[in-house]
Amino acid sequence: MDYMLGVDIGTTSTKSVLYDMKGQVVAYANAGYKLYQDIPDMAEEDPDDILDAVVEVMGQVIRKAKAQASEIKGVSFSSAMHSLILMDKNDQPLTRAITWADNRAAKYSDELKSNGLGAEIYAKTGTPIHPMAPLSKILWLRHERPDLFKQTKKFIDLKTYVFFKLFGVYKMEYSIASATGMFNIFKLDWEPQALELLQITREQLPELVEPTAAITGLKNQYSDILGISSKTPFIFGASDGVLSNLGVNAIDPGVVAVTIGTSGAVRVVVDKPVVDPDGKLFCYALTKDKWVVGGPVNNGGIVFRWVKDQLFAPERITAEQMQVSTYDILTQIAEKIPAGSDGLLFHPYLGGERAPIWDAYARGSYFGLTRKHTRAHMVRAALEGIVYNLYVVMLTIEKITGKPKRIQATGGFARSSLWRQMLADIFEQPVTIPESFESSCLGAAVLGMYALGYVDDLSAVKSMIGVTNVHQPNPNNFEVYRELLPIWIRLSEILEPEYKEIAEFQKKHSN
Repeated sequence: MDYMLGVDIGTTSTKSVLYDMKGQVVAYANAGYKLYQDIPDMAEEDPDDILDAVVEVMGQVIRKAKAQASEIKGVSFSSAMHSLILMDKNDQPLTRAITWADNRAAKYSDELKSNGLGAEIYAKTGTPIHPMAPLSKILWLRHERPDLFKQTKKFIDLKTYVFFKLFGVYKMEYSIASATGMFNIFKLDWEPQALELLQITREQLPELVEPTAAITGLKNQYSDILGISSKTPFIFGASDGVLSNLGVNAIDPGVVAVTIGTSGAVRVVVDKPVVDPDGKLFCYALTKDKWVVGGPVNNGGIVFRWVKDQLFAPERITAEQMQVSTYDILTQIAEKIPAGSDGLLFHPYLGGERAPIWDAYARGSYFGLTRKHTRAHMVRAALEGIVYNLYVVMLTIEKITGKPKRIQATGGFARSSLWRQMLADIFEQPVTIPESFESSCLGAAVLGMYALGYVDDLSAVKSMIGVTNVHQPNPNNFEVYRELLPIWIRLSEILEPEYKEIAEFQKKHSN
């Protein structure tokens, strides 16, 4: 039996799936790690925790499958975007991995947006100006941690760190590079204007390679632990977002992928890089002739978790005692409330927001509360607010790519029939949910098969995603949402000027 191993280095955990060459799942493993939030706006991880998780899950699936070294034909990687690690002259980390969720560079993002320089750089790089991006993070560190900045030999991301540890080289593929804010998506090279702004050199950044590039020569210590040959090719792969599109077969023009995990995104593939005149959409590489345009949101399933922990603590305790999912209980509660939550609206900005408003200071709110509303209304309104937000991202994408032909949905939310129907009703589009799970792992594996010549085209994924379920929009529900969405959008615009004021108050008075 021949196998391809897909590895997804995520924000909260690393997942590994071993596939046969028909895309069938043979074994799965998952390992989480700690997110450090010691001070306001911090969101960091220990890069060695992540390296350990990568090695652990790879070893687990190989052992579960009892796969022989000769049967592992390749290992291909997906990774979360926008992370930053500073490495010193001895190739040791000067920092933990600063993740996309870290907002400490907000001041410098604001300055770039206000002085016009940010718009110039965005037009070349396709990465919206936001504290998530390494561009903003490095600018912040140069000004506020000059001691670390001066000691830095290399500015890298999590996947580059893992490959450095496994192979001893600093290489970054186009997909992750295209999410840094420092990579010219039209020239496929580091952007001089960005480097000049940051006062760094090309030599301080990794060597650029194509997502399909492969490397061999795995260090013996890891080869021995994993039980695979040092000659096994490792494919650099791409970012989790673009590979999720591939993993749900949303790579043809007009086919939109909507993902809601901890965070969320709306993405569509185009055949050449494009940028949004308003600077609100990203454009990231999948391959040289497939580019993904879309918008990421901070607030997906993490909002549902907040509802569970803060509004339904008694039910959570009961669910734990009964060994059932609290989320299933909350979904059943929300299903009893009509579409539109009897006029209760929720803006899900619990952790700032990227698309569609790109405001690190954004804060959440309920609007329209009356004595009639219950906790059940509040949970349904929260779920609807997440989807409203994604719909507004879709409206922005439509200006560039046109109306979607089909929506493919993935992520943890897709396990909920309520959310799937809600997505169909609010988007007023049929929503298809592939049976395959861990779409980024599958996308990585298919990209690896393509890179190594086991499949002729990325469209081979069509035969690998399994059975699909389709949810049709309910006319009664989308009529309600048609009424409420304009109010939701206008309210967001009215509140926007106040976000920074309340965020600064909260920061000033935080313990």
